[in-house]
Amino acid sequence: MASIIRVMLVEDDEFWQQQLSSDLNKEEDIEVVKVATTKLEALDSLQTMEIDIILMDINLTENHLDGLDAARDISRNKELKSKVIMLTSLTDYEVIIKSFQNGAINYITKSNFHDIVKCIREAYAEKSSIHSDAASVIRHEIPLMLLTPSEREIYDLREKGYNKTQMSELLHKSVNTIKTQLRSIRSKLFK
Repeated sequence: MASIIRVMLVEDDEFWQQQLSSDLNKEEDIEVVKVATTKLEALDSLQTMEIDIILMDINLTENHLDGLDAARDISRNKELKSKVIMLTSLTDYEVIIKSFQNGAINYITKSNFHDIVKCIREAYAEKSSIHSDAASVIRHEIPLMLLTPSEREIYDLREKGYNKTQMSELLHKSVNTIKTQLRSIRSKLFK
């Protein structure tokens, strides 16, 4: 018999707790061994239980994005071997980026819960591909990592529709400096 993938669901909504647990426990190779409703409960459970995959909601208490904090705490603890998959209803660009920065290995929205089983199996097998809910954001963000912090600031302002003069005033830089940095941005991003 194949190994059972031990899953902890970190979710505060009772509907999703029941729905996801029921669906996942129907799979022969997956077992939801713990349902936690808070960041602290999840972290405490990891001290006493062996968990392979954590399905982590992002908004656990009053929309404070504490699932992101939990993912960071788990990924920084080198003794824990659990892999975190963010499971949420949020599709915000910044939240997706922050999820991966905080150690999540995948990101999937609850509306795509039919893909969760595949994501769990891939993560367990160390063959995790980024789900389409996050892939376009990651593809957009990776080239921007080439930019210096100053260039990124100018890039973001340009994306918001600021012109060179407005950026110059806002950033307290000369228009020539802004032009130079815009040329550098173009050379890095549009080779």
